[in-house]
This record gives sequence, structure tokens and C-alpha cells, in this order.
Amino acid sequence: MEATVLKWHKKVGDMVTIDENLMDIATDKVDSEVPSTAEGVLEEVLFKENEVVPIGAIIARVRTKATDENIEKPQTSVPVQKAEPQQDPPHPVLSEKQLESTVPFIPSSNGFKSKQESVRFYSPLVMNIASREGIGLNELEQINGTGNDGRVSKKDILDYIENKRSGSLSIKNTTISSVINNGVHHLPQEETSKISSPPPSHYHQQANNVEVVEMDRMRKLIADHMRRSLDTSAHVTSFAEADVTNLVKWREKVKKEFEKRENEKFTLTPIFIEAIAKCIRKYPMLNASVDGDRILLKKDVNIGMATALPNGNLIVPVIKYADQLSMIGLAKHVNRLANSARNGQLHPSDIQDGTFTFTNIGTFGSLMGTPIINQPQVGILATGAIKKKPVVMESEKGDSIAIRHMMFVSLSYDHRIIDGGLGSLFLSAFVNELESFDLNRSI
Repeated sequence: MEATVLKWHKKVGDMVTIDENLMDIATDKVDSEVPSTAEGVLEEVLFKENEVVPIGAIIARVRTKATDENIEKPQTSVPVQKAEPQQDPPHPVLSEKQLESTVPFIPSSNGFKSKQESVRFYSPLVMNIASREGIGLNELEQINGTGNDGRVSKKDILDYIENKRSGSLSIKNTTISSVINNGVHHLPQEETSKISSPPPSHYHQQANNVEVVEMDRMRKLIADHMRRSLDTSAHVTSFAEADVTNLVKWREKVKKEFEKRENEKFTLTPIFIEAIAKCIRKYPMLNASVDGDRILLKKDVNIGMATALPNGNLIVPVIKYADQLSMIGLAKHVNRLANSARNGQLHPSDIQDGTFTFTNIGTFGSLMGTPIINQPQVGILATGAIKKKPVVMESEKGDSIAIRHMMFVSLSYDHRIIDGGLGSLFLSAFVNELESFDLNRSI
């Protein structure tokens, strides 16, 4: 929906060539390069570093030779462009007009009403700014709009925020909390007050043994995405325990041969993803999304794998067509995406079009968890830490106790379209895939 300008590699007056890197942008946790679409002189830069650019907006103008010679060619404009699938490097796109007509409003945690409760239309860009600044819909509706049909434009809301910060704006019907002299003071709800925001340096000071740390850009994206998911889906989580002794022994048996032959490490992740893909084919409702009153069943099985980054943040690269890949293919995709994520080399296409998500929380020692659905998907599966346990084993000769490798598995799913029965069937099928793993399988 938008991109943040990270760095300009050219300045006004510089010569540029076709496909030369003009700037770096950040979209959906991924940094990308924007190449010039023309050769000439960079005549105008319309967005500065750290500014947020609506998709489809013009970001720069290049004066070409044709322009100088008065040929009937206008100055070439360089927009943030759309990524076609598997393009390198891809860039997101939609014009602002298209965004207004195609992107639904999803309530955030800032007290917005539903869109139906508002008599005015607000573009996604205005909503993003309002959400970031903590402006609720009641307050938003008090802003005078200068756009078509009285719509609130980007300039309108930015002017409003500036006036609010400067203390020249009175805000009514808003409960305000302020921290003064180490105490929290609440102003009456109906009281009209002039408020000015503290300078940015206030947020980096230490007081009373509390250090306030500003979230980085990626953490803000994660926080917003997780909050919206809880506001959107009816989360339910089911649990099961799996005996993974066979697959653990099999991996130990083949991993050295695999690493020597393929020059790749062999983890448990491709085994889990293969099992998930098989279960999705049996229960395709888990490979869907919800659009109003419609269920969109996805024919492609694109499984995202949650990957922790060195800075503590999280990203979900996607293995496309996972159900069509061999174990070797899955292993190579898992390793490539994980390495690219940790080295900051993912492209936007690497995190797009996921239809189901897998997360291995056992990597960090957790036995089980309740993962949050990765929107707009309807299911996410988590595997816990593998522990050796005494387990009762049933056989024709009677029961016995044996030491087995056991693992808890959890499935969070959207109860709007997936009932407990279906969720449990999917989870049981996944457990069965793991427990019936063939020890004599070749790789």
C-alpha cells in the first residue's frame, strides 16, 4: 500500500542511465532498489528520505535528450512500480485511486469504528496516518476536508496533526492521559484542553529506572499486522502430541549424506512442510482466505515459514508450490529463503502470496504455543520442542513403556470458516503423517 524512501543514490542534476539504481525503498519489511526507467538528468526529486510514498505516486522526474530537443515526449516520470510474480526486483503497485476502491478498511486498535458507521470516506493513506498518530474515527470526522466531496486529504490530516502538536488545536470529547510529575492524571472526558506533544527526545530519556525504546520500522509493521489479525479472525487453537521418533532417526541417518552430496544442511523444517502440504491437499479449506461473505479457496499451496532475524524481528518468506516439490527441493528452498532473510537479501516476491504458515517455536525451547494467523490466511501451524519421554506403547502382545521423541503441535485457525471438527481433522492428519514416517525412505 505504501513504501518508505530509505536512501537516494542520485541527487538533482546528476546524470542517470536506464536501469541505474536511483533509490532504495522499504515495503513490507523488505528493502528494494528502484531503477531509473530513462536516461538523462535527474531534474526533480518529489519525496525525501524517510518519507512515505503512496503506491503509484511519481517519485522523480528525469529530463531526457528527447525533452531537450523539444520532441513530443514529456519528461519521464519514475513511479513506484508494481511487482509481477517472480520479477527481480519486484515493487508493489496500485494507484491511490485504485487503492480507494479495492482495499477494505480493517479496524485497528486505536478505537476506530467500522467503516459502515462513518458517513465519510477515508483513503487508506489517511487511515494509515491516523492509525499511526492514534487518531480515532470520532476525532477524524471533526477534521475539515478540502478534497473532493469534502474528503480529508493527506495535507488536511498532516496540518491537523501539526496544529495539535503545536497546542493551537482544541480537542473535544476525548479522554486524555498525561504523565506529570511521575503520576498519571486523567482529564475529564468532556473537558476541552490544549495539548502539545512532547519533543521526540522525551521518548529516549530514562526516568524512574524505565528506559523507553522507540520501535523500529519493522517492529511497527509486525505490531500492526498482529493486531489487525486478532481484530479480523475468530482465532481458535487446537493441540495434539506427535511421536516423531521415526523422522528424527531418519534425519540423523541421512543428513550427513545429504550435506555431502547437496552441499546443503538438512533440517526438520522441509519434513514438516511436506507433511503440511499433504494435509492441505486433503483439507483444502485450510488453504483459503475470507472476502466478506465469500470464501476464496487457493489452488496453489504456498507455505510461509516464520523466520527469526538477527535483530529479533520476524519475517515470513514463502515456499511457492510446496506440494509439487521433492524433499530435496523443499530443503534447498528452505535454506535459500532462511539465508536470504538473515542476510537482508529477500525480494518482495519472496514474502508474497502465502496461503498457509508454519512456525517452529520449538527452536527457542517452547513446548507449545498459540500462534496468530498471518492475514489474509486462515491457518497457521506451530511445532514445539522435541523431548524424550516415557510413552505407553500398544501392541498385540500388550502395553509397554518406551522412550520416544515426542512433540506438541498446535494449529490456530479462523473459526469464521473452519469449525473445531475440521481443525482437529487437519491437525490429526498432520500428526499421522509424522508418526507414520518411513524409516527406510531414500533421499
